[in-house]
Amino acid sequence: MNTRDRGILAVLVVLAAFIWLRNRSWLDSSENSLPILAGLPVFIWLGSPWKWRSEPAELPLSGVIAAVIGFLLGIILEMTLLLTLAWTVVLWCWLSRRIVSTSLDNLRKLMVLPLFSFPWILLDFERIGWWFRLSGAWFVEKVFLLLQFDVTRQGTDVVVQGLPMSVEAACSGINALQSMLIAGTVLAFIFLGRSTRYWWNLPVLVVMAWMANTLRILVITVAALAVSPAFAMGTFHNWSGWLVLCLMFCLCWLVFMLQAPKRGSSSPVPA
Repeated sequence: MNTRDRGILAVLVVLAAFIWLRNRSWLDSSENSLPILAGLPVFIWLGSPWKWRSEPAELPLSGVIAAVIGFLLGIILEMTLLLTLAWTVVLWCWLSRRIVSTSLDNLRKLMVLPLFSFPWILLDFERIGWWFRLSGAWFVEKVFLLLQFDVTRQGTDVVVQGLPMSVEAACSGINALQSMLIAGTVLAFIFLGRSTRYWWNLPVLVVMAWMANTLRILVITVAALAVSPAFAMGTFHNWSGWLVLCLMFCLCWLVFMLQAPKRGSSSPVPA
């Protein structure tokens, strides 16, 4: 890594700090937001060993222009996603010119991790949390109806056997969604990094995140009925957040392991 590389790296660090600090509303759920920063060191780990080209290279002008436009639009429209996309473009433009070509295929797949390492879902797409809550409440209603319980639902409020349960914003899963997506991406790369199935499975991560969070809502409801509402909404509620991450991890492990290419196969598995 030469002096120019260190300069570009310094610019990336400053821009990353700017993206994180310009809108600090994520501080209200920092215990869920800050862990997504782990996506960057994981990106470095999975991308190793880093083999640099000996000759220096200029950043492509088209990439620089696209990044500048993205940053300007992100600031004007106050969209963290556009800022994150622009930052990721700069990172790719730099690495694609400085890393040996034999490593670029893996690196291209890993670029999803830096993209998930900024709080754009929480800041720009809070509406996703509402749909997670609404669909979770609907699923709980259908499960208890199937079990022949007395159930009524209005929006995200469910009454089971006379016990009112409200799927609040804290139960939306939106705060931990990016952490779950990062964990799922890592498993997808480990199991399917040599296969074109890797790309097709990335959208599946959102579905599995929804399944894990919906199961958490169901478990909390069962705990409230079986023990007490105070128990369900106390320490058990907090620990159930870790349960979501564990469930997401296990679901991804199973799904990707079943699709993984057989050992000894020299050719990629077709999509």
